[in-house]
Amino acid sequence: MKKYIVTMTAEERAHLHGLISKGKAAAHKQRRARILLKTDQGEQGEHWTDDKIRDAFDVNVATIERLRKQFVEEGFEATLQRKVQKNRKAKRFDGRAEARLVAEACSKPPDGRKRWTLKLLADRMVALEIVDGVCPETVRQTLKKTPSSRGCG
Repeated sequence: MKKYIVTMTAEERAHLHGLISKGKAAAHKQRRARILLKTDQGEQGEHWTDDKIRDAFDVNVATIERLRKQFVEEGFEATLQRKVQKNRKAKRFDGRAEARLVAEACSKPPDGRKRWTLKLLADRMVALEIVDGVCPETVRQTLKKTPSSRGCG
């Protein structure tokens, strides 16, 4: 016996059909919409079994159960959206700080140096109060994304 039963209103079903038929939504959102339509146990629902949905969409039954649970507990819109990942660290460099880092890397190195080192660049970014603290590895990864090189010439 299923613990979470999906019953949608006509408006919700129409919204999902529109989302699928337009084909403009993200793939994960379209897949969730299709699965929800098949799990709908309402009057106009398709009443598919979990095994039939699993075979049709090549997903695990646990995925279907999670979608049903999320629909019942959190609502229609929350089920279509991906959850915000809470374990992501904020980037050290935003666009402005990244541009400043590249500008510093392309500038004349300090006296007594032939070129900028990653450690010098990291220390310079902290000295300019662009970031509170940054390690040379973060500087390296940021500079690696740009087409410039330390010294630029």
